[in-house]
Amino acid sequence: MSSYNENLRTVTTQRLMEMKQRGEKISMLTAYDYSTAIILDKAGIDVVLVGDSAGNVMAGHTTTLPVTLDQMIWYAQAVRRAVKRALVVVDLPFGSYQGNSKEAVHSAIRMMKESGADAIKIEGGLEIKESVERILSAGIPIMGHLGLTPQSINKFGSYAVRAKDEVEAKKLVEDARLLADLGCFGIVLEKIPAVLAKQVTEEISIPTISIGAGPYTDGQVLVLHDMLGINKDFSPRFLRRYANLHDEILEAIEHYIQDVKSGDFPNEKESY
Repeated sequence: MSSYNENLRTVTTQRLMEMKQRGEKISMLTAYDYSTAIILDKAGIDVVLVGDSAGNVMAGHTTTLPVTLDQMIWYAQAVRRAVKRALVVVDLPFGSYQGNSKEAVHSAIRMMKESGADAIKIEGGLEIKESVERILSAGIPIMGHLGLTPQSINKFGSYAVRAKDEVEAKKLVEDARLLADLGCFGIVLEKIPAVLAKQVTEEISIPTISIGAGPYTDGQVLVLHDMLGINKDFSPRFLRRYANLHDEILEAIEHYIQDVKSGDFPNEKESY
């Protein structure tokens, strides 16, 4: 009798396409370190995103803009050492691909060679067309990112929902078609109307992943620290918290401090 288990298959870009075709939703979460990534992979997550959101949750920046390529490679190396099954996708950070397609392919090659990532993710549509073409021509898989693109926050001026007006919505659909036609294997849609995300998902052949873009996409992604309740200062409408680790960790540390101060820790059984 065969012991084959579909859930044990290594996740590839082709498998994500198969999941879209059969209507199986794609699960995706962020990770930035070895220990957390082991847990995600053990749980059966489909895609691990080493996001430039590390700048916010790991380094305390108010935007993702200060994150460097060297830092993203370091985070990605740690995650790659842990993950055996999931697809590892890494953000190229701000300044490593915009406006210069030669720099873009150089950044992507460095990321793949030095981190061992499976794919990279970049933000934008028509304006980064040449960079997308160059990176794909080097044999590097790309996940696109449309809608609210955090690396362009200074242009947008806020983190409000994008593509609510007809002109911006039309451009987003056109950009999604372009990315799919160029050969990207998937697109993250961030903070856009659910109806628009549904339209894009139905019109393109590659998987779409929602973060604040409703339930009609091919998959969902959240920042791990947000969904686990470690970060309590960020509470957008689209976020569902699956734990309250901030309070649990705080309570545990306070308990530890009390035990140390009182001399209760370590006890005789915890000593050599």
